[in-house]
Amino acid sequence: MAIFWKHVTLSSSLLRRFKRHVTVANSGHHRHFLPSRSVTTSEGHRPSIVHKRSLDILHDPWFNKGTAFSMTERDRLDLRGLLPPNVMSTHLQIERFMVDLKRLEVQARDGPSDPNALAKWRILNRLHDRNEVMYYKVLIANIEEYAPVVYTPTVGLVCQNYSGLFRRPRGMYFSAQDRGEMMSMVYNWPSEQVDMIVVTDGSRILGLGDLGVQGIGIAIGKLDLYVAAAGINPQRVLPVMIDVGTNNEKLINDPLYLGLQQHRLDGDDYLAVVDEFMEAVFTRWPNVIVQFEDFQSKWAFKLLQRYRNAYRMFNDDVQGTAGVAIAGLLGAVRAQGRPMIDFPKQKIVVAGAGSAGIGVLNAARKTMARMLGNNEAAFNSAKSQFWVVDAQGLITEGRENIDPDALPFARNLKEMDRQGLREGASLVDVVKQVRPDVLLGLSAVGGLFSKEVLEALKGSTSTRPAIFAMSNPTKNAECTPEEAFSILGDNIIFASGSPFSDVDLGNGHIGHCNQGNNMYLFPGIGLGTLLSGARIVSDGMLQAAAECLAAYMSDEEVLQGTIFPSISRIRDITKEVAAAVIKEALEEDLAEGYHGMDPRELRKLSQDEIAEYVKNHMWNPEYPTLVYKQD
Repeated sequence: MAIFWKHVTLSSSLLRRFKRHVTVANSGHHRHFLPSRSVTTSEGHRPSIVHKRSLDILHDPWFNKGTAFSMTERDRLDLRGLLPPNVMSTHLQIERFMVDLKRLEVQARDGPSDPNALAKWRILNRLHDRNEVMYYKVLIANIEEYAPVVYTPTVGLVCQNYSGLFRRPRGMYFSAQDRGEMMSMVYNWPSEQVDMIVVTDGSRILGLGDLGVQGIGIAIGKLDLYVAAAGINPQRVLPVMIDVGTNNEKLINDPLYLGLQQHRLDGDDYLAVVDEFMEAVFTRWPNVIVQFEDFQSKWAFKLLQRYRNAYRMFNDDVQGTAGVAIAGLLGAVRAQGRPMIDFPKQKIVVAGAGSAGIGVLNAARKTMARMLGNNEAAFNSAKSQFWVVDAQGLITEGRENIDPDALPFARNLKEMDRQGLREGASLVDVVKQVRPDVLLGLSAVGGLFSKEVLEALKGSTSTRPAIFAMSNPTKNAECTPEEAFSILGDNIIFASGSPFSDVDLGNGHIGHCNQGNNMYLFPGIGLGTLLSGARIVSDGMLQAAAECLAAYMSDEEVLQGTIFPSISRIRDITKEVAAAVIKEALEEDLAEGYHGMDPRELRKLSQDEIAEYVKNHMWNPEYPTLVYKQD
């Protein structure tokens, strides 16, 4: 095994530890890494011990290489004669697949109702079913093109049609019928080590509502990005669906629906199911990280507060969305030619008071307060910069039965009267009277930023107002970039949750459409938490991730209107975000180390060395050498 050294001097104790910990191990088992300022072999570059041969290998997507099996491996694994004789390189395999993909994109369509993106998903999914390494190699090499296929917006369409698309089980299903059995069920999963779980209950998939058990598609898509962006070993990820029923009457009455055809559990019955699941997975895999995804607002905050101080978990809708929004908001300040420290002066109108909207509000308020002195007075002062509009209009203290999570941002009635506003004022009226620097949409209402709303934003006091149409999928975006640039001109910042193309404004001018998607943050948050061994995912770690993303773009790029980087740079972005998370975990004394690297050794690493440490623990899709060992 090759070890590449930097020019550093190792103490005798570190040398002894090096000899003890650097071993060649089974790729599915615990790895030992060099606990010093050195570069180790990359994750995934180790021989894999397999306990199967012949057709069993070819039918196992974790180990199948298809035509890339060498003649030596074919003999060793009893594959000679079971494959065509020509041994192909991975490059030729991918080239062959891509030719087929382009040809089948049209042929695989079921008709006008099956758009091209879904055809691509079908073809990629078939590759995933037979050869995981090649699947991730294709995904990483073409991440800009295929991230929107395996993730938003296409994943929404996949979830809506999942009962019809289901062919091969992927992940685990814990249902209300499994109460009392989950502790034993969890051992049905074949991997001895799981690093990352994405779990959903299907109650609020993107902006599409309650999709029940079909929501597992979002967990699968998120974990595809954990592998592609963060280099989490695909043998150590687990998508999970907690099926407590559905309140979608169409699904309840659909004989082809794959989930429990009953109304959702609620209250203590619901909590008992989720509690049992959490206890089961953390009993088997004590160091796993669990990301909660697309839980309805009524449970998202409650579950986050219930578990965040006891388990390594976070909620991407609440915390991930907030982090990306904070990065974008700070980038918008930079795009005005102002320092990020001026963020507390921004006037922000937020459309949407669900879990994502409230999550962003809380995070933005904390960020402002920290910049203002990080005390109670600063925290109270910061809330005056936000105006929140939901389906009933502007939220004020006069609102009856106000959501407790939204209450801190309810505006004072007397103050609103002076501004010419009232309880329930329309979004257009709020924008006209407030003249905000930022209009932030997290409403899941497509087209909410109408012509009238955008016209009202012309009165903004900002030199360069920002529009964030963050709702997913594409059809739920509050407005399109074409609509924003055509009405407001080119001197704006535009960002959306789903991908849109840049807008040609003529005369050589381009209106940049920034995709402010959670995929910039959640892979790095998960990877940084894993590699630091942090006991919990703290607010400070999330803040460090957001600030890292905000600072990633150069001043020149930001002044040109580009506040989020290209998806093609996602692995480098993730590396930097993970390094920032590790550094913050160390500063908060939360880090407990990862495998051979204890926190004392982590603290000795420079910023560049932490980034190198992250890079060398990111799995790369390369075929491992397979060694057969009889059970």
